Amino acid sequence: MTAAPSESSPSSPQLTRHVTSGGARIYTVGVNAFPHLSANVFLIVVGDAAAPSYTALLDTGGHDAGSTGGLALGLEAVREQYGEAWSWETLSRVVISHVHPDHLAGLPFVQTLTAAPTAAHALDVATIRNPEAARDAAIPGTEALLAWAGIESDYATRFRNRARNLMLPRAARIDTVLHGGESLDGHFEVIHTPGHAGGHICLRLHDILLCADHLLPHNSPPLMPERAHVGGGLAHYLASLDCVEALEGVTLALGGHGGPMPDWRGRIWQLRERYQDKLQAVLDAADQPATVQALTLTLYPNISRVQALLLLDQTGALAEYLAATGRLHEQAVAGRASLFQRVQQGKKG
Repeated sequence: MTAAPSESSPSSPQLTRHVTSGGARIYTVGVNAFPHLSANVFLIVVGDAAAPSYTALLDTGGHDAGSTGGLALGLEAVREQYGEAWSWETLSRVVISHVHPDHLAGLPFVQTLTAAPTAAHALDVATIRNPEAARDAAIPGTEALLAWAGIESDYATRFRNRARNLMLPRAARIDTVLHGGESLDGHFEVIHTPGHAGGHICLRLHDILLCADHLLPHNSPPLMPERAHVGGGLAHYLASLDCVEALEGVTLALGGHGGPMPDWRGRIWQLRERYQDKLQAVLDAADQPATVQALTLTLYPNISRVQALLLLDQTGALAEYLAATGRLHEQAVAGRASLFQRVQQGKKG
């Protein structure tokens, strides 16, 4: 496995190359998926550079012109800088790691350029094929989440606004439905890693793990309570960390944001420790019965508007996990928000 970063300029995305133990080349293209948020798209090339036997695109970035234009420039640079004779016409496969717009929303654009079959996890297929129906179906769940968590006023308005957003601007095609555990096209090992998203997958190619948002080099991936969506939540995420940690022979992990992770097992240990610290902080804040919103404001009294939704999501996921594992007592009353209180040693509620 080798790595060689290319020269970058303000007019072109950052481009990085890694070579697997089996000789496949993985190109990381950083695109501006959202303003102030870069996401990684991966082009995988197998075989002779002059006549590749297989090429695949993992994720597609955002849908606006800055992201799609950056993707096109970055992929063109793979040809120009590294001599890889890939093309949209001969692309073998498109894979979506999970249905969040910074990784998915560029898919309709990509499908105007290539007829390559697209694969995604079974839990994500309905959203990709009919984003409007998926959004509408999720709105009642948002209202139930707001009621459960005691989220009120401006915070509730912002949650509702978020729920009205589409994961991608229009419907896209899915040709291959993944479940995890299969070999995709005889090249990738598909690993289902729910938690950050219910349908989240990682792909292993030889000694390199393409882990999307499951492992990130600098941040813990945002989590929502499992009650908010199937396969979400901290319990699923921690189990997925265990699943990935058990892999043998992986020398490098490449995430959906940020740079490469050669010490990917060390990163898993850091993430576990970070979540233990977060769980302890919630326990310490729950000496008296409190809603998820109240706990969040206790933990983050100077919470900013930008941070608010993610931190409310996170506290909900942590409180849900602590209640399920018997460390918080959840007082649930019909028609009212749940109240969470720390369980005293020797007592369970």
